[in-house]
Amino acid sequence: MRNVGARAFTTSAAALTAALTFAATAQATTATTVVEKVPYAMDSSNQAAWWTPAATYKGNGEYTYFAFNEPGTTATTHRPAVARRAPDGTWNRLPLLRSDGTQAEYTDDNGHNQPSVARDGSGRLHVFTSMHCDTWRYFRSDTAGGALTDHAGGLPDQGAGITYPVLTTAPDGDLYLAARVGCGADQRPGKLYHWDNATATWSVVATFGSALNRSVYPDDLQVDAAGRVHLLYEWSKAPASGFRHQLSYLRYDPATGEFADHTGAALAVPTTPDTSDVLQGLTAGEEWSTDNTGYTGPAVQSAKLTLDGSTPKVAFRYRSADSAGDFRVYYAYPSGAGWVRQTVYAGGQTAAAIGITWDGTEGKRVYYVTASGADRVFVATEAGGAWTSSSPTPGLTADRLAVRRDTDGQDVLYLPDTAHNSLYYARR
Repeated sequence: MRNVGARAFTTSAAALTAALTFAATAQATTATTVVEKVPYAMDSSNQAAWWTPAATYKGNGEYTYFAFNEPGTTATTHRPAVARRAPDGTWNRLPLLRSDGTQAEYTDDNGHNQPSVARDGSGRLHVFTSMHCDTWRYFRSDTAGGALTDHAGGLPDQGAGITYPVLTTAPDGDLYLAARVGCGADQRPGKLYHWDNATATWSVVATFGSALNRSVYPDDLQVDAAGRVHLLYEWSKAPASGFRHQLSYLRYDPATGEFADHTGAALAVPTTPDTSDVLQGLTAGEEWSTDNTGYTGPAVQSAKLTLDGSTPKVAFRYRSADSAGDFRVYYAYPSGAGWVRQTVYAGGQTAAAIGITWDGTEGKRVYYVTASGADRVFVATEAGGAWTSSSPTPGLTADRLAVRRDTDGQDVLYLPDTAHNSLYYARR
């Protein structure tokens, strides 16, 4: 592959999207979805469930940033980059550059070596990528619109093995990052980090989850208007498993330095599976197992979080004893001392991809991907206790997704089609 250095390439979205604009009328909404093919080649390794590969920013219009894997120099490698969409529909490509100016390249590792991105209050982009018990692989621009260069040396916990970095931007322009840190056989904790935008420095907030014979799987984090950080994470038997349990919630208040459950009751950190605010507990037949092929019992696999003001709302996939092996889609919200769960979709197997946003009119929107079908990406809304699903992008064969709600109150969808090495942008 030709080395493109730090140059950014542009193309007109209009020429690329003439045949890719759909009017999708859902059963519960009349929202129009506009779909564009991102004009850069995508590697088939660009697929995960935990990642946060999309970010948005409102300047003179809405900007979108998609972190993704490009094809590498061999069939088993990839090169991370960011595709930036301006309000006029123009795309720019920003590769991740090593200290010698060449584009970073890593070995494919589906479900682990994928990028997460966020934009801070000064316009700097931050990308964490391609870590599965690897030391930090972190790239940042030093100015708004600048090249994305290696800044791994500026992070705490140098030398530690990092996995599953998810990050988000706070209203004040700071960033928060959650990741699994460490590669021990007996436990793998989860840590929360903070980027101070004013001082341009990273620091450790706390180890938020750790227990003997257990590993933490970060899912998502959001920051409310008061600056409180909302965390979502799962637990597995150590050292690792594709099937997790005890989906948990935690809230951190930077003003007090305290952690709490959804009721506001203080929680000591690091939490354990026994002390966490668990929204999906163990059910009949559920076991802690590291057998990724033989274990067929109940388990959690992928979850995402949104906020209605300061109230957390969660979408997740769960395989129960009576689901015939399918991971069904569920919605959960706090009620009193506990959590209420609703079944969103139980019509067949789903892929390890899920998203959720909160709309001022429709309320919660749960996005999921089916394992097969002519249309695979769906959005579900609820009215009167009944959930209704429709495809926001009919005819599009995307098989993974991520979603972020922009400042204009629209959902921006990140849609990889791994069978055709294509990435799509959708806005509804």
